[in-house]
Amino acid sequence: MQEHKSSTPHPSEKMNRRSLFRGLTAGAVASAIPVSSVNAAGQAPLKRGVTKGRVKQSVVSWCFAEHWSVEETCRQAKRLGCGSIELIDSKNWPTMKKHGLTCAISGIPVEGKPFIKGYNNPEYHPMLIKATKQAIDESADFGCPNVIAFTGYAESFSLEDGAKNCVDGFKKVAAHAESKGVNICLEMLNTRDDSDPNKGHPGYQGDHIDYCLDIVKQVGSPRVKLLFDIYHVQIMDGDVIRRVGECGDYIGHVHTAGNPGRGELDDTQEINYPPIMQALLDIGYKGFVGQEFIPTRDPVEGLAEAVELCDI
Repeated sequence: MQEHKSSTPHPSEKMNRRSLFRGLTAGAVASAIPVSSVNAAGQAPLKRGVTKGRVKQSVVSWCFAEHWSVEETCRQAKRLGCGSIELIDSKNWPTMKKHGLTCAISGIPVEGKPFIKGYNNPEYHPMLIKATKQAIDESADFGCPNVIAFTGYAESFSLEDGAKNCVDGFKKVAAHAESKGVNICLEMLNTRDDSDPNKGHPGYQGDHIDYCLDIVKQVGSPRVKLLFDIYHVQIMDGDVIRRVGECGDYIGHVHTAGNPGRGELDDTQEINYPPIMQALLDIGYKGFVGQEFIPTRDPVEGLAEAVELCDI
C-alpha cells in the first residue's frame, strides 16, 4: 500500500502485488464479468457460496482489481457470503461498510513494495514504524483486526541479524498495537518461484515459516502474529497441516492460492484445502481466510469455487 493518494502505474508495468499497497482501487478499471457468467437477466448466476460459515472468508482485492471495480468486488463478496475485502486502500472502506463488509487485514502506507524494505533493516524502522502505527490507528477506527508486515529482502543481512533486527523493530510498535487491539501479522513469502513477481519473491528473507514463527515468538507480544499463507508455505516447507498445528495461536491471518501457479483452488493444483481448513478449526482459529489466487479464467466462477471449497 502506498500513500493514500495512489498513482497510476506505468503502462508497461505488470499488475503485481504493488497494486495491493499502492491502493489500486480498480475504480478506473471497467467492471467486467465474462459473457459466459451472465444470465438472461444480465446478472451473474447464483452460486451457493458460504452455507456453513465455520470458516470466515475474505476476498483479497488486488487479485480481482483487473476484473472488477471496488463496487463490483463488494457485490461479489457479499453474494458469496464473504464478510471482508482485504488489502485495499482505506479510502475504500466506506464503500465496503455500505455493503456490510469489513477489512480483514490492512496494508501499510509506504512508497513502493513494502515486502522489499522490511523490518530486517534498521534503516527502514522509522519509516515502517510510522506507517504501521498509522495503519493500526485506521484499522482500530474501522474495525479491521490486522495490519500486514514483512521481513524485507535479505540485502547484506545474515539470517541471524535479519531476525534480530525484525524483533527489535516489532518491539518498537507492539505496544501501540496492543493498546489499539490490532494485530501486526508477519507474512512468510516464497523465494522459489521466479516466474512472475505475483507468484514468488526471490531475495525475501522470511521465506520459511519456522523462521518467521521464531521472530514472532521472540517479540513476545500477543498482538504480533503470523500471516500464514498456505500457498507460500506449501512451496517452501510443505507439510502444511502439521505446520498449522505447530503455529497454533500465533496465526493471525491466512491466505490461499493454488500451487503451482497461484491460480484457482481447482483440480489442476496440488493443495488439498478442505483438511487444511479443518486443521485451522482444530486449533481454534477464528480469523479470516483470504482468497488470494490470481484468476486464470472466469473470476466469478473461480471465486465461487474457492469459497465453497473452503466452506467446510
